[in-house]
Amino acid sequence: MFIGIDHGTSAMRFAGEGREFKLSREAAKDFVIADLARICPLDEIEGIAVCYSMGDNFSKITRIDRVQNRGLVSREGAGKHIGGGTRVFDEVAASGIPAIAIPGLHRGSPTDPRFKAYSHQTSPEKIGIAYEVCHDLGGDVIVSDISSNTVTLLVSAGKIVGAFDACIFAPGTLHGALDVDAIRNVDKGSCTANEAFQHAGVHFSVPEPERMRTVALFAAMECAALRLLNPGAAIALAGSLAPAVAQEVGTLLGSKVAVYDEWCASRGCARIARDVFSGKATILGLDTDL
Repeated sequence: MFIGIDHGTSAMRFAGEGREFKLSREAAKDFVIADLARICPLDEIEGIAVCYSMGDNFSKITRIDRVQNRGLVSREGAGKHIGGGTRVFDEVAASGIPAIAIPGLHRGSPTDPRFKAYSHQTSPEKIGIAYEVCHDLGGDVIVSDISSNTVTLLVSAGKIVGAFDACIFAPGTLHGALDVDAIRNVDKGSCTANEAFQHAGVHFSVPEPERMRTVALFAAMECAALRLLNPGAAIALAGSLAPAVAQEVGTLLGSKVAVYDEWCASRGCARIARDVFSGKATILGLDTDL
């Protein structure tokens, strides 16, 4: 059995061969490796793939004991720091079970160099989502993960081209890019940049009746922008808001839209673990380091 672990914004999700469970990130602070017995007996686990935070100080899918600082340049940055993800990462690393860490996409990643105008493109769990979607739809896909924030990624000919991170373009319900008002508030000391990011979503900026239409519009614009690089790519949506906005996104793009549930990332990571521990040398263009 191979297990994938998704470090999501609100929860940690664990999946393996049709079995899954999740913990809020607060509850995950009490995680112990024995909790994985909810999926299968520990002695049946052949490998684990773990996501942690931004994953921005390594660029290969790497054996967990070779990752420095849990794969981070710094814990400072956009997002909430709770401790559940740290606990899960450390428990897996200390367990003795074969495990790999999935990197995020950043300036050290093998993406189209034009995307490196920004320091960070996406966090690791989006690699799991993309891998699962490509398994179903083929090697040319645009995937938008839509929930508290929105991140959209392009795969062409089975290799990741690049992505729009949550603080760059489309808002989610809670998080989004810092606009002029947000920059002014940061400059005058009313909030930190991270606090501004966490209050830039449509729940704070748009009247309730327009919120889902706004999320759909910006997600569709991200998909349309990535279509410049691959006009024939299939479109897929994941994340908790995917079902709510799929029809509007499909209408705006004039395309069929495949919809995936909240388990897509952890299932994709489990698939990565299976393939890497079975000897696959690259995943979506990312090298492995075992």
